Amino acid sequence: MDTTSRGRVRVEPSAKRVRVYLGGRVVADTARPLLVWEVPYYPTYYFPAADVEESALKPSGAVEHSPSRGDGVVHTVTSGGVEAPGAALVYPDSPLEQIRGHVRFRWDAMDAWFEEDEEVYFHARDPYTRVDILPSSRHARVEVDGVTVADSRNPRILFETGLPARFYLPKPDVRFDLLEHTDTATHCPYKGTAEYWSVAGHPDLAWSYRTPLPESEQIAGLVSFYNEKVDIYLDGELQARPKTKFA
Repeated sequence: MDTTSRGRVRVEPSAKRVRVYLGGRVVADTARPLLVWEVPYYPTYYFPAADVEESALKPSGAVEHSPSRGDGVVHTVTSGGVEAPGAALVYPDSPLEQIRGHVRFRWDAMDAWFEEDEEVYFHARDPYTRVDILPSSRHARVEVDGVTVADSRNPRILFETGLPARFYLPKPDVRFDLLEHTDTATHCPYKGTAEYWSVAGHPDLAWSYRTPLPESEQIAGLVSFYNEKVDIYLDGELQARPKTKFA
């Protein structure tokens, strides 16, 4: 696989067919997208200009500069009567030669994204991220400010590349009298949409996926807590709090 890097930005081709919709219509459809890691956590898709609906793009006159990608010409995207201002970037003279002649769409400005025929949410999937969910008989206990809020001998442990192991616990093993449901929702391309609870005044410490995506269905309805923000005892031993972007 041909991979190009500049600074922290990495570029490599993908073999997936990727489509983007706006206003109920396809604005880009390619079987030769580029995966571009603009941030370390996940990639975004760049589309060959030939695979983008030409009439959907209109230069806005603005330019966004990136130290690694150069000057990006900002475009408004119009499709199906819907206008998304500043939703696309083109880098005609980028120092990263691979992305010249390609179009980058702002993910949340589009209506829908598909990898092959499966809709993808929040951001592109990272081909180097793996999610494994394993049943366990280990004793997991969760404390917040010295108070036990969950205690289970039937956790499922989710191992995701680059993140600490997450312990997902059955709801009967969680003290919901100490939890308060919030309006927060987050979206993950590997797991789906999560709902959240605050605990003892600490916002959004716990979450659950009611209807996770198929590859993560084993955690449906289970509850997990941020290892970074609570005390987790595993088989009686206090676990060190990991340092991550969620800490």
